[in-house]
Amino acid sequence: MINYLSPELEDKLREIPAQTLAYVGDAVFELMVSTYLCTDGVRSAEKLHKRTVDFVSAKAQATAIEKLLPVLNEDEKELYKRGRNSHTGQVPKSSTYEQYHCATGMEILFGYLYLSGNTKRLNELFEILINERISF
Repeated sequence: MINYLSPELEDKLREIPAQTLAYVGDAVFELMVSTYLCTDGVRSAEKLHKRTVDFVSAKAQATAIEKLLPVLNEDEKELYKRGRNSHTGQVPKSSTYEQYHCATGMEILFGYLYLSGNTKRLNELFEILINERISF
């Protein structure tokens, strides 16, 4: 899928279920947001938690992926679509079905990039969101 991976690693990553990649991607994205906010001056743990939660919500992630879609390469778009089209559990009351599935697509992309070791690309995508000031 992503042409910078060894065939062995690519095979291993393809075997990981979509929901597992999304779980990892959600954790990676939350850590990136928390790190950014903390280094940007948010010092109270309570405020840090509240601001982080606002950004990692399905609604916020759906908005974020809309900003990223134009800069994704074809392989990254395929990963996003894999997540967006995956069968998920119950949709939280705080988001729509579409928002939840778009967020899952973004989480799979972030999870895959992280597990593949492509932190450079992960940081590039996150930087775009920071520059757009999405919910920060």
